[in-house]
Amino acid sequence: MKSAFTQAGAGIDAVAVREVPQPAPGPRQALVRLKAATLNFRDLLFVRGQLAGARSPEYVPLSCASGEVVSVGNDVTRVKPGDRVSPLFSQGWLTGPVPSMTMLGGPVDGVARQYAVFDAASLCLIPDEIGDLEAATLPCAGLTAWTALFGARPVQSGEWVLLQGTGGVSIAALQWAKAAGAKVIVTSSSNSKLTRAKALGADITINYRAVTDWADAARASLGGRGVDIVIDVVGAAELDACARVVADGGAIAAIGRLTGPDNRAAKINRRVIPVVVGNREQHEAMLRFCAQHGIRPVVDAVYDLDRLPDAMHLLESGRFVGKIAVNLL
Repeated sequence: MKSAFTQAGAGIDAVAVREVPQPAPGPRQALVRLKAATLNFRDLLFVRGQLAGARSPEYVPLSCASGEVVSVGNDVTRVKPGDRVSPLFSQGWLTGPVPSMTMLGGPVDGVARQYAVFDAASLCLIPDEIGDLEAATLPCAGLTAWTALFGARPVQSGEWVLLQGTGGVSIAALQWAKAAGAKVIVTSSSNSKLTRAKALGADITINYRAVTDWADAARASLGGRGVDIVIDVVGAAELDACARVVADGGAIAAIGRLTGPDNRAAKINRRVIPVVVGNREQHEAMLRFCAQHGIRPVVDAVYDLDRLPDAMHLLESGRFVGKIAVNLL
C-alpha cells in the first residue's frame, strides 16, 4: 500500500509517498480501505512547524477521510466489512464536551494512506446519499462548522450568520445555515469567490478590500442591526470587528487562531464561544442532516496521493473555494 510521510517543520516539499506493509486489525479495531481524503489548514501548520503535537521523527499527515471497512478484529459489532465509513477526527471522542487529544494527522498518524486501522468505535457510517469524496470533507471542517452553528448557541430559522472567507469551514457553514433557514453574509477579498458563495446561497456578499470597514458594511446592509452569529475563522486580528457586527444576544463562534495572539478573554461585551470540532454524536447528527437536506459539500480540486505536495501548495495559496481533496484509490 501507499502512504505519505512527513516531518513537522520540514516544509511541504518534504512530504514523500512510499510503499509500506498493509496493517491488520486487532481486537475492537477495523481495517479501512481509504478512498478519499481532504486537507485542512492545520495540515499546513504542522508541516511548517507552526503547530505542536505531530509525531516525531515522522508521521502520516491529513485528518479527514472516507473509505470502506475491509475486515474487523474480535469484539467489533459497530461496523462490518463493506460498510462505508469516516474515521472521527478526534479518535475516541464519542460523546460529551471534553475532546480527545488523539487527533488524526497529529499527534497520531493520519489518513494520507490507502489502508489504515482504527478503533471501530471511532468510525461513523456514511449515509448512502453522501458520496465518498463528499464524506471526506466533513470530519474536521464540516463538523467544526456544524458545532459552531448548532452547538452552544444553535442558529434559528430567519437569523443572520456572518462567515469569513470561503474555505472549508465557511463554505460548510454556509450550506448548513441555508439548510436550517438562516440568512448568510459572506466576506472575502475575491469577487470571484464571492460570486461562487452567491451561487451556493449567500444572501449578501462583502469584498472587505473594497470597503473601509467590513463590519460597518455588514451592519449597513442589514439596516443597522447586527448579525446573530459570526463564525470567526481568522482569530485575534478580527475579534474587535466581529464584536461590532454581532447583535445583542448574538454570539461569536471562535474557531480562528490563525493570526495574532489568542485574546479570547478580551472584554468585548459579546458572547464568545470556543469551537473545537465535535464528538461522534455530533458527527452522526451532521451526516443525517446532510443526507436529509441533500447537501453536496464543495470540493474545488482533487489530487492523486503522489501529488500531495501540490495539493498543499494550493492550500497555502488560498486560491480555492471549499475543500481540496486527495484521491487514495
